Amino acid sequence: MSPRQPHRLAALVIAALAIAASCTAAEGNESRGQELGAATFAAYSADWPGLVTPETTTTTTTEPPAPELPPLPVPDPLPLDPFQPEPDDAVVGHIEIPRLDIDEVLHEGMSLTAINRGPSHWPGTAAPGEVGNMVLAGHRTTYSRPFYDLDLVEPGDEMIITRDDETFVYVAERTEVVPDDALWIADQTYDFTATTFACHPKGSARERIVVFWQLVDDDGEPVPALA
Repeated sequence: MSPRQPHRLAALVIAALAIAASCTAAEGNESRGQELGAATFAAYSADWPGLVTPETTTTTTTEPPAPELPPLPVPDPLPLDPFQPEPDDAVVGHIEIPRLDIDEVLHEGMSLTAINRGPSHWPGTAAPGEVGNMVLAGHRTTYSRPFYDLDLVEPGDEMIITRDDETFVYVAERTEVVPDDALWIADQTYDFTATTFACHPKGSARERIVVFWQLVDDDGEPVPALA
């Protein structure tokens, strides 16, 4: 080996070590840079919600608001004076129940003054064709006794109400006998229903006979409830 070879070998070793150290430092700096970059990104993300990675992006679906429902009808209290005066022209429309041969004016009021004139609508309950429960009363054995045979109504029978040149058809669903103080028969819901009632049994006011009806459309299908 010549006298210069040891010096050249030492120089090569030193150069190799320097290169290795440089690579190691570069890798360390790169790793450190990635860590600092991630930390900086996280810091920005905290203050800037729009800066997010695709992996953390979430999609939310906003449901459309439910349609606002109209207020339900509110039945008037029954009159304290059963013979309170009622205007002669307090009329709602016209009522037909073919099963009972009823074809009469439909009056307005729950006093005997109104019911003595014929079938009468409970004020505050649903108007014909409108959402809620339309409640009608009539005598069984006195005056024109329109509901004398109310017990003969069968499921599927029709009640036809005409008001302001509009016609509404209700179909009987069921009949019940209830206590005379069963005011729940005037309860209102978001269905399109009707209730007719009269004293029961015939000649007595001990109970009430009640027929429940459902409004139907032009195809004879029940009009769906609003809720």
